[in-house]
Amino acid sequence: MAVYFNEFYNSLYALWNQIIYAVSNIRIFDIIDIAVVAFLLYKAFVFLRETRAGQLVKGIAVLLIVYALAKWWQLAVLEWILSVVFNSAIVVFAIIFQPEIRRLLERVGQTKFGRVRNNKDINLESCIENVSKAARSMQETKTGALIVFERETQLGEIINTGTQIDAETSVPMLNNIFYPKTPLHDGAVIIRDGRIFAAGCILPLTQSNIFSQSLGTRHRAAIGMTENSDAVVLVVSEETGNISIVSNGAIERNFNGVTAYEKLKELLIDNDDSDNKKIISTVKNIFPSLQKNAKDENEEGKNE
Repeated sequence: MAVYFNEFYNSLYALWNQIIYAVSNIRIFDIIDIAVVAFLLYKAFVFLRETRAGQLVKGIAVLLIVYALAKWWQLAVLEWILSVVFNSAIVVFAIIFQPEIRRLLERVGQTKFGRVRNNKDINLESCIENVSKAARSMQETKTGALIVFERETQLGEIINTGTQIDAETSVPMLNNIFYPKTPLHDGAVIIRDGRIFAAGCILPLTQSNIFSQSLGTRHRAAIGMTENSDAVVLVVSEETGNISIVSNGAIERNFNGVTAYEKLKELLIDNDDSDNKKIISTVKNIFPSLQKNAKDENEEGKNE
């Protein structure tokens, strides 16, 4: 018993020495490296949780457990089949997670630094206000509507399925487009830079089965659109008149004209500003001396 205790104690002592050695020799770049990896892992976890990829990851985890059991119990055929699958894991991963990988890469390319409020934001805010008023009007008459706000991801392929308009976003125009007897009422309206750019567009339907079967075609099209792009979509149900807003493959329901305006403004305008503030705040917290050094250099330059 004493021998086992001594071995356990020596192992713990050796591990403690390794930890002390690693901590004593850590560099600032090692801390940055750890912080970046932790941030990426956190973002990956949040991304998987928000999309259907989370369910696929659970399925892969089950296969790994089955593979381990097959190897332990020496189930040769099952082990061979699973080994073939895992040997092609990169190709399988790319095929299964193709929509999620595309969205992830698009998000990486959407990062903005130093964004300031300009005329485009003001025009977009006016557009959001008119869309919200039109949605409230269509909610009262139970007129179905599907309105897509284009963001960084260009929706050229979707626009080509409809009719290009390029008109000012106004309540009468939106009400006229979605009036049941007009030629363009069945499709979606695409809004680009605060203007109605196209109407009667066909959106891709979501392939996910995790959403309620009570959702109609408009809602499934809205979810599918946001699964394949960074667009934000407003939906008015033809059956109930309920207003829903969809972003990042997630749907929020039961809005009215006022709350829809607030939510759209948060997603399309305020969200970018808050992201930039977070980035700037993080940089300042990690490198608090940067501002001081820059200030000192400016004062030295003035003195010279």
